[in-house]
Amino acid sequence: MDRNRAIIDSLLLLLTGAAMAVNLWLIFYFAPLERTMGLIQKIFYFHVPSAWVAFLAFFITFLMSIGYLASRRDWFDRAASSSASIGTVFCTIVLVTGPIWARPVWGIWWTWDARLTSTLVLWFIYVAYLLIRSYLPASGTKRGTLSAVVGIIGFLNVPLVYMSIRWWRTQHPQPVIAGGEGSGLEPRMKLAFFFSLAVFTLLYAVILRYRMRQSFIDGRVEKLLEERRRS
Repeated sequence: MDRNRAIIDSLLLLLTGAAMAVNLWLIFYFAPLERTMGLIQKIFYFHVPSAWVAFLAFFITFLMSIGYLASRRDWFDRAASSSASIGTVFCTIVLVTGPIWARPVWGIWWTWDARLTSTLVLWFIYVAYLLIRSYLPASGTKRGTLSAVVGIIGFLNVPLVYMSIRWWRTQHPQPVIAGGEGSGLEPRMKLAFFFSLAVFTLLYAVILRYRMRQSFIDGRVEKLLEERRRS
């Protein structure tokens, strides 16, 4: 079984590495330069997929948190926390790449509009989620219950982040996919964009696989340490 797992891991890593290489080629060589923004627009192919992965990760946390509250099974708790940690990393990437893109285009690093502010609030919620898990003891159900509640409530901010540029007037650009009349991408840009979405989703799945494995190892260590304290 360990050998089969090692083979699967190797194949997944090779596939992900190859897909990332193709993705970089599509972004920097295949997709044309945007007419007004030029090279800086290439951040789009990292910024938006990172936001998608963050939303996906927080959605998985939301589902697993509900599963934990309903069943009290440790597997749901660890799946929720693993996905939340990945989502927080990708949300951080969104908050870093956004200002880098905004500075040459808007002339400012940051503005407190609805999209940016709600994204920052989302990031703070899941940083708080991870801090709760760090400070509360692993034994018992208190950590799992409290973090599950935060994971569920926190996800309610995701639709707000997504819809903010449709509900309010913001400096953030309108969506280029299904954004209404006049929106859209040049065909080669669209291919690079959707391929980037697929690759980032694959990357999330691979990281989640390893993160959950590490989480269960951590759980066994915590259990052994707890048994040693009692003995």
